[in-house]
Amino acid sequence: MAKVIRKPSAPALSRTLARLEGTTLPILTGLAGDRLTDMYKRMALIRQFEEQAAALYRAGRIRGVTHTYQGQEAVAVGATWCLTDDDYITSTHRGHAHVLAKGADERRCMAELMGKATGYCKGRGGSMHIADLSRGILGANGIVGGGMGIAIGSALASQLLGNGRITVCFFGDGALNQGILHEVSNLAAIWKLPCVFLCENNLYGMSGPVDTMLALGDEGFAGRAHAFGIPAVECDGMDVVDVYLAVREGVERARAGGGPTYVFAHTYRFLGHHVGDPLSYRDKEEPEFWRRLDPIPNFGELLVTQGIATAEDLATWDRQAVERIEAAVSYAETSPEPSVDTVTEGLFG
Repeated sequence: MAKVIRKPSAPALSRTLARLEGTTLPILTGLAGDRLTDMYKRMALIRQFEEQAAALYRAGRIRGVTHTYQGQEAVAVGATWCLTDDDYITSTHRGHAHVLAKGADERRCMAELMGKATGYCKGRGGSMHIADLSRGILGANGIVGGGMGIAIGSALASQLLGNGRITVCFFGDGALNQGILHEVSNLAAIWKLPCVFLCENNLYGMSGPVDTMLALGDEGFAGRAHAFGIPAVECDGMDVVDVYLAVREGVERARAGGGPTYVFAHTYRFLGHHVGDPLSYRDKEEPEFWRRLDPIPNFGELLVTQGIATAEDLATWDRQAVERIEAAVSYAETSPEPSVDTVTEGLFG
């Protein structure tokens, strides 16, 4: 049977498609120019981190399984740009980008992937379990949908304490079929918890195409949220501005006491489910099409056309991202291994 080339629908990716068709849409975010250029820098940094992580895994220098994020950078950055340092996120097995977007140190992240004592979890968490409570990063999670219960617990604590903090719960389209999603959505709606459920629909749950794995009614993705009386917003996950605008809507609603929001960011992972995935389940022309929608060069071009940056600026920021990640790899490689004497530390009985 011939494979299907899965492409975006025009409504979901309107901004990116408009740009490719030559009808560039203006930036309407209210963000200052330096905040916009910082978006580009952070996406470039994440891309380089993911490229290095994949290379290190293939070279046998990272143990365990590594799930990379190339293609989805706009979602992590656009979402976290709506948050304060005190707000919270919960993450997924594909979580390096989320924690880096929230401000984590790339050196400590790389050390964690390489199992070193200088990593965020002292080398014990690895690729799927980076956490930094001081930055509101409540942990990535190897269990599909595993961050959802943590997210509404965090949101409930914020509500009870009256501290005004928001929790953003990142999860993939595969988690839409997890039972815990219905439980947390029900509680969040009843208690009007200050949280945003952010679904990254990258079209595949492992090797399963979303259109064959997810039952949706006439309302599509939004129907999942509306079943609980929760507002839903869909956005172009290949456009950092569109993600920012969508998540900002949910964050502002939560801060005002309006309860949770679902955001569905339609995006695409350029590589496989994990490093080493043979990708035998999708047509080779499909990722070639989606690379035209790459959020990083497209956003860079927009910054140039809007007069916010120059081509030379982009080249400089790209080079700086490479240098920072090379330094992170060196930091990790020269860091000590965890001591056997500390094996029982940080455990909860």
